[in-house]
Amino acid sequence: MPYRIYAKTNCPYCENIKKVLTGLGESYIELKLNRDFSKEEFTSKFGYGSSFPKVLKDGKLIGGCSETIVHLRNEGRI
Repeated sequence: MPYRIYAKTNCPYCENIKKVLTGLGESYIELKLNRDFSKEEFTSKFGYGSSFPKVLKDGKLIGGCSETIVHLRNEGRI
Protein backbone atom coordinates (compact mmCIF):
# COMPACT_ATOMS: atom_id res chain seq x y z
CA MET A 1 0.00 0.00 0.00
CA PRO A 2 1.49 3.38 -0.96
CA TYR A 3 2.19 6.19 1.44
CA ARG A 4 -0.35 9.02 1.50
CA ILE A 5 1.07 12.53 1.68
CA TYR A 6 -1.16 15.45 2.62
CA ALA A 7 0.71 18.37 1.08
CA LYS A 8 0.39 21.99 0.04
CA THR A 9 1.91 24.00 -2.78
CA ASN A 10 5.34 25.61 -2.20
CA CYS A 11 6.07 23.52 0.90
CA PRO A 12 9.78 22.56 1.01
CA TYR A 13 9.12 19.79 3.55
CA CYS A 14 6.46 18.30 1.28
CA GLU A 15 8.90 18.32 -1.63
CA ASN A 16 11.66 16.83 0.51
CA ILE A 17 9.68 13.83 1.72
CA LYS A 18 8.50 13.11 -1.84
CA LYS A 19 12.16 13.10 -2.98
CA VAL A 20 13.14 10.78 -0.12
CA LEU A 21 10.34 8.32 -0.86
CA THR A 22 11.02 8.42 -4.60
CA GLY A 23 14.74 7.84 -3.97
CA LEU A 24 13.89 4.76 -1.91
CA GLY A 25 11.59 3.45 -4.62
CA GLU A 26 8.52 3.85 -2.41
CA SER A 27 5.20 4.69 -4.00
CA TYR A 28 3.00 7.44 -2.64
CA ILE A 29 -0.23 9.24 -3.32
CA GLU A 30 -0.05 13.00 -2.97
CA LEU A 31 -3.17 14.80 -1.80
CA LYS A 32 -2.99 18.57 -2.25
CA LEU A 33 -4.63 21.30 -0.20
CA ASN A 34 -7.44 23.05 -2.11
CA ARG A 35 -7.39 20.34 -4.78
CA ASP A 36 -8.08 17.13 -2.87
CA PHE A 37 -9.07 18.48 0.55
CA SER A 38 -9.90 21.77 2.25
CA LYS A 39 -8.14 23.44 5.17
CA GLU A 40 -11.18 22.57 7.30
CA GLU A 41 -10.93 18.88 6.36
CA PHE A 42 -7.20 18.92 7.15
CA THR A 43 -7.81 20.55 10.54
CA SER A 44 -10.60 18.11 11.31
CA LYS A 45 -8.38 15.12 10.49
CA PHE A 46 -5.08 16.26 12.03
CA GLY A 47 -6.00 18.96 14.54
CA TYR A 48 -5.79 22.73 14.72
CA GLY A 49 -2.29 24.08 14.07
CA SER A 50 -1.06 20.94 12.29
CA SER A 51 1.74 21.54 9.83
CA PHE A 52 2.46 20.11 6.39
CA PRO A 53 3.12 17.50 5.25
CA LYS A 54 1.28 14.73 7.02
CA VAL A 55 2.35 11.25 5.93
CA LEU A 56 0.30 8.10 6.47
CA LYS A 57 1.19 4.46 5.85
CA ASP A 58 -1.45 1.73 5.90
CA GLY A 59 -3.94 4.29 7.23
CA LYS A 60 -1.78 5.15 10.25
CA LEU A 61 -0.27 8.59 10.75
CA ILE A 62 3.53 8.58 10.73
CA GLY A 63 3.86 12.35 11.07
CA GLY A 64 5.60 15.08 9.14
CA CYS A 65 8.79 15.05 7.10
CA SER A 66 11.20 14.54 10.03
CA GLU A 67 9.07 11.85 11.68
CA THR A 68 8.77 9.99 8.39
CA ILE A 69 12.55 10.01 7.93
CA VAL A 70 12.98 8.65 11.48
CA HIS A 71 10.35 5.99 10.70
CA LEU A 72 12.22 4.97 7.54
CA ARG A 73 15.51 4.79 9.48
CA ASN A 74 13.89 2.62 12.16
CA GLU A 75 12.67 0.28 9.43
CA GLY A 76 16.24 0.10 8.05
CA ARG A 77 15.24 1.76 4.78
CA ILE A 78 17.75 4.61 5.15
